[in-house]
Amino acid sequence: MVSTVPFLLLNILSFSLITAGKHTFRPHFTIDPTTVTITATTTTNNNNIPPTTYFEVTKPIQLPNTKPCSTLILQHDFAYTYGSPPVSAPYSPPSNCPSTNFDTIVLEWTATCQGKQFDRIFGVWLSGVELLRSCTAEPRATGIIWTVKKDISKYYSLLMKNNQTLDVFLGNIVDSTYTGIYHVNISIHYYPAENKKSRNLGQLGQLGQLGDPWADLIIPISRNLPLNDGLWFPIQNSSDVQTKKFSIPQNAHKAVLEVYVSFHENDEFWPTNLPNEYILDNNLTGYAGNGPFREVEVSLDGAVIGAVWPFTVVYTGGVNPLLWRPITGIGSFDLPTYDIEITPFLGTILDGKTHDFSFSVTNALNVWFVNANLHVWIDKKSEMTSGKLLKQKGSPFHVSLVSNYTGLNGTFVTKVTRSIKSTGWVQSSLGKIVTESTQEFRYINTMVIAKNADSQIVEQTIGFNDTVHTENPSSVHLKESLKSFLFYIDSDTVDKGNGSYISVANITLGFNEKKVDNSGTKSSYSVLENLQNGQGSMFVKGSSVVSGLGSTQETYNYADDKFCYFRDISSSNYTIIYDKEGDTCSKKKQSRFNLVSNRHSI
Repeated sequence: MVSTVPFLLLNILSFSLITAGKHTFRPHFTIDPTTVTITATTTTNNNNIPPTTYFEVTKPIQLPNTKPCSTLILQHDFAYTYGSPPVSAPYSPPSNCPSTNFDTIVLEWTATCQGKQFDRIFGVWLSGVELLRSCTAEPRATGIIWTVKKDISKYYSLLMKNNQTLDVFLGNIVDSTYTGIYHVNISIHYYPAENKKSRNLGQLGQLGQLGDPWADLIIPISRNLPLNDGLWFPIQNSSDVQTKKFSIPQNAHKAVLEVYVSFHENDEFWPTNLPNEYILDNNLTGYAGNGPFREVEVSLDGAVIGAVWPFTVVYTGGVNPLLWRPITGIGSFDLPTYDIEITPFLGTILDGKTHDFSFSVTNALNVWFVNANLHVWIDKKSEMTSGKLLKQKGSPFHVSLVSNYTGLNGTFVTKVTRSIKSTGWVQSSLGKIVTESTQEFRYINTMVIAKNADSQIVEQTIGFNDTVHTENPSSVHLKESLKSFLFYIDSDTVDKGNGSYISVANITLGFNEKKVDNSGTKSSYSVLENLQNGQGSMFVKGSSVVSGLGSTQETYNYADDKFCYFRDISSSNYTIIYDKEGDTCSKKKQSRFNLVSNRHSI
């Protein structure tokens, strides 16, 4: 029954899923190796051992020097919740705060679990607007605890509204084998501003940007309740298109679509998926195919306006679960979101009528979960704004696949490039402002299959750059986001006979992003370099992990024009080997962002 659940099971992925003799795939494991390890080594009562704290390495949220007003929004025990409606709680902003002028608002998720359980994807929505997409940690017999803190200040206008509903979907199954219940608390902390200057949402600033960077209105582009599922759109295959109708106020002057994406089941490890030709030539069954390239495509009224080439998040049960204890994979506790500039298209949707956003995934296998939030800025000095789409150009995919294989052994190199450019103007109380948005994508995946498919090496790099250029007759504003996503895995399987084998896998994940915001006289920047390496091995008999090892090293470096943070940390089988962190900027230290980008240039 568990194997039919369309959510994150214990995906300890064996990348050499094909055996040379039978051409079949190895099954997923149905037992938690950490439970086996703990059971074998623990001689004291588990109740006397404190729970293990899991965490994702990330920079601390910058907070004002004020005391927050904190509210517990939801407390729930997620036991058998699969196939049930989301858990709901009423929401209103705090009414007993000394100040209602908040500088920063933080969502805090804290959960505990004990026993045996799979990793589960979950989402948190407020009035249909998604605030957090995340994956649960997998428990151990002695218990675990983890906390996720996310700055949700950009949802300020939504968070200030009364009489709303917070919805949480976490599809879990509890039975005699899988005993782990997720005990969850969700709180929101509201930090007042240090000065008394109030936020004046809706007033125009330079170049049509709000003086405040947060939108006046956030429109959910998600499924409507009631549901026995999350509010995300499930995309089952490459021809599946999911659509949501919406309308915007006729005095909008700027709009940005924030897209949430996660991938599961046959596409959970899409960078390792095999080319269909290879599968057919070798008469393979039970495979994950369609090759290793995926794109989330976003359309407005049937026309493509933007895309997402996502970072390859590895969930807490992926590859080898011992890799992610206690340090979880990059993005696993707070999946990244992706912005698409909608401002050039405002002229086509300011008519007061209903329009459509649609989502699809190129080459998709089941299942992808996609939804979005439309952030809208309002010109409160005008009853109506106007606009026009001047130019929209999206280059088709330029795909190159070079295959060289004999039987089950071979090499496959996939390269893809694409660009999407849109230009339009909006007439507001500030004047006529022209916005040009450009997305540029580069992708390369090199896959080597050897030892009659008992060995697989995959190296993949995605270059994903966004540029938004805004100008009026007197000034220019430029925003850039330059991203480089790295995924590498080297896996090997050795058959030990009698239904047992050894699985060895080394993995590298890299998330690098450079942001620049330049308005001529004023500019800002930030650079993030996050690199994670893991080495794991498991001895498996049948579907049980007899023993295993997982070691992880991570270096995290962040810097902007006001703040710096670094952390260098390593763990092995639940134990922290070393941990160094600080917040001092080093002017002599060279950024590795360009080095990473150049090494994997396309």
